[in-house]
Amino acid sequence: MTLLAFLPAGFGTAGAADDEQAVLLSARRVGEALEALGRPLSAEAKAALDGARDREAVAAVLDPHCLAEVTINPESRVKAAPGAAAPDLVEGGWSVFLVRVNNEAGVTAPLGVGSPQAAPIAGSPEAQVADRWLDLTVFRSRPLAPTLGGASLEYRIVQLYSRDAGKRAAVLQFDVGQGSQDLGFRSDVLVHFDCRTTTELTLRVLDEDGQPTTAGFEFRDRFGRVYPAQSKRLPPDFHFHPQIYRASGEKVKLPAGEYRVRCTRGPEYVAIERALKVGDGAREALFRLKRWIDPAARGWWSGDHHIHAAGCAHFENPTEGVHAPDMMRHILGEDLKVGANLTWGPCFDYQKQFFTGAIDPVSEPPYLLRYDVEVSGFGSHQSGHLCLLRLKEQIFPGGDSKHHWPTLCLNTLRWAKKQGAVCGPAHSGWGLAVNSTDLPNYEIPPYDGIGANEYIVDVTHLVEGPGGEAVPAVDFISTVDTPMVWELNIWYHTLNAGYRTRISGETDFPCIYGERVGLGRSYVKVDGELNYDAWCEGVRLGRNYVGDGRSHLIDFAVGGVEVGTGDSEVRLGSPAEVRAVAQVAAYLNEEPIPGIRGRGQHEKPYWHIERARLGDSRKVAVELLVNGVPAARQEIEADGELREVAFDVEVERSSWLAMRVLGSSHTNPVWVVVDDKPVRASRRSLQWCLDSVERCWGQKQRFIAEAEMGEAVAAYDHARAAYRKRLAECEVD
Repeated sequence: MTLLAFLPAGFGTAGAADDEQAVLLSARRVGEALEALGRPLSAEAKAALDGARDREAVAAVLDPHCLAEVTINPESRVKAAPGAAAPDLVEGGWSVFLVRVNNEAGVTAPLGVGSPQAAPIAGSPEAQVADRWLDLTVFRSRPLAPTLGGASLEYRIVQLYSRDAGKRAAVLQFDVGQGSQDLGFRSDVLVHFDCRTTTELTLRVLDEDGQPTTAGFEFRDRFGRVYPAQSKRLPPDFHFHPQIYRASGEKVKLPAGEYRVRCTRGPEYVAIERALKVGDGAREALFRLKRWIDPAARGWWSGDHHIHAAGCAHFENPTEGVHAPDMMRHILGEDLKVGANLTWGPCFDYQKQFFTGAIDPVSEPPYLLRYDVEVSGFGSHQSGHLCLLRLKEQIFPGGDSKHHWPTLCLNTLRWAKKQGAVCGPAHSGWGLAVNSTDLPNYEIPPYDGIGANEYIVDVTHLVEGPGGEAVPAVDFISTVDTPMVWELNIWYHTLNAGYRTRISGETDFPCIYGERVGLGRSYVKVDGELNYDAWCEGVRLGRNYVGDGRSHLIDFAVGGVEVGTGDSEVRLGSPAEVRAVAQVAAYLNEEPIPGIRGRGQHEKPYWHIERARLGDSRKVAVELLVNGVPAARQEIEADGELREVAFDVEVERSSWLAMRVLGSSHTNPVWVVVDDKPVRASRRSLQWCLDSVERCWGQKQRFIAEAEMGEAVAAYDHARAAYRKRLAECEVD
C-alpha cells in the first residue's frame, strides 16, 4: 500500500493546494484569537504570519509557542510530544499556549485535553488525583471553530491556570474522541512547569482634585501580553477587555517583571502611560489623573443611553450576564455620569429583576445607573430596535416576558409614551447604508436592518402622552455607534421636512462596541442636581450635544436662545442675521493615530476625533449648519483649550441651525422661524422621505403580525399623506 493511501482524502496536486490554503487561513485565525485573548504575537511574528505562503513559514512563527505537538495518525490514534514553548505559568493566573496538531487522518472532531492534576480522568482512581493544582481548557470560541478543520496542520489554543507558585509537574492527555488514545500512553505528555510567584500591587488613584477615584488600567509585559490574563476573567473584570477597573486602594496580582501601564478614565482625561517594575519590593503604585476638560463643571453631564448587562460579549451561560455592581464599576472607571442599562432579548427573564423604575442602589451620585429596556430580539425589532428610557413599567401588557410584544414599532411607542418614557431608535444606521459620503445625500437606503427604519414612518405620528396630551411618537434618533453618514442623513432629511426629533449618543456596549462604555455619549445640560429623569428629559428637549467625548460644543445658542430651552426656537418677523455661538474644545494627540482617517465610513470607529483632523495638523473644523448644509466654518487648534466660536449668518426662511465637528461631535438644532412659517427646507428631502416610506414598507410588511396589519397599513398611509402635504407646502428645491 502506498503512502497516499494513508493521507487525507483529496490530498493530491489540487488537494494539496487546498490543504495548504486551509493551513494558512486557520493559522491566521489563531493569530487573531491570540490577540483577542490578550496574548498577541509580536509585531514581527504577526507580520511574518500575515506574509506566510506555506506551512513551513507558518510553523516557523507558531511552533515556538507550542506547549505540545499532537499527531493524529491515519487510524485516528493520538500521540503527543513536548513542544518548544517554555512551560512557564503564573501563580493565581491563566497562561496561553498553542498546540500543534498534525492531522494525518483529516479528523474534524474537537481536540480534547485533560490532566489528572486538573480533574479526575475517566477510569483513574481518586487516589491518583489528590493534588489538583492545575486547571486547563481548550479555547473553542470565535474566531476559532469549536472543532478541528481537517487540514493536515493546524494549531489550537490551550489555557492553563496554576493555583501554586514554584516547580510543578502535570500530565497532559490529548484525544479527539473515544478510542482515539494511542497505546502505551503515547497520547500523554509529562510537563515540568515553572510557576512564577505573583506580587500583590496596591493601586492608588487620585483624581485631579486629589480625591480617590476609579480608573482603567492596562498592564502589558515587554511582549505586549496582557495581565491579568483576559481569558478567564470574572466580573467585574471582563474577558473581552485588556483593561481592568480598580478603585484607589484596590489591588492587582502580577508576576515579577517589567510592565508598560496605561491608565485612563474616559475621553475627558489625558491618558497616563509609564513603565512599572514589579517584584523588587515595591508593592504600591500611585497614579495622579489629569483632565483636559470637565463639561460637568459647567452643568453638562455625560451619559450613555445604550448599555447592556447581558448578551453579545457578556456571559450568557451560566451567569446570564452581569449584575449592577459590575456595570457600575465600569461607569465609574470611564467617568460616565449616567448609564442606562437596557434589558433586551438575551437573558431578559433573568435581567428583568433589576428594573425598579428608579436608579439602581449601586449608584454613587453623581454617577447614576438605571435599568430600562431595548426592544431587541423580540416584538417589533425587525423594523428597528427601540430604546425606551424612563419607563415606569418595563413589560408590555399581556404577559410577563418578551414573547407578546407588538410587531409594529408604533404600537410599542404608544405604550411607552403614555407612561412618560423617552424613546428613540437604537443604532440608527443599520439598514440605512448608502454609498455616498455627502450630507445630506439623496440615495434611498435599503431599509433592511434594525436601525432607524420604521422611524421614517413613526416620526410623522403624534401619540397620547401621560396626561392625555398629544406628543411626538419619537423623541430622539441614536448616533455615534453606527456609520455617521447613515445615521445623520435620515435625521437631516426629517428635520428638513419640519419634524423636530433630537439626537442622542450611545455605545450599544458590548454589542457594536465592546471596548468600553461611553464610547458614544450625550452631554446633557441639567440645571441643579443631576438626576436620571432630568437627564432623559434633557435628551427629549434636545438640551444636549453628542459625540465621542474628544470634542465638545458647550452652550450652543442661536440669537440668544440656548439649545433645548424655549422650544429651541428663535422667531423673526422677516429675514435677518442671527448669531450662533458655542464654547468649543477638542483634543487630538500631537501625532495622528495611524489608520483611522483612511478608513471607510463603514469601518470602526465610526465617530472619532481623528476623522476630523485636518491633514497632519492638530486642527479641526467647526461648522455651522443651516438645514444640514455648512453655512460657515472655523478652524480651531485641538489642544484641549475651551474657546468661543461664533458665526453670523443670514436666515432667509424658516430653518434649523446646528454646529458640528464632523466625525466627532454634533449639537441638537435651534429652529429659526421666519414670519411664523414652518420649516420646509427642501423638496428633495421631502421626496426622499416619501420614497423611503415606500422602500421601508416593501421591506417590513412581512414582519407585521396579522392582528396588527390594519394598524400598520394605516400608520404607513398616514406617513405618506403627511409627507405629501408638506411637499405641497415646500417652495424650496
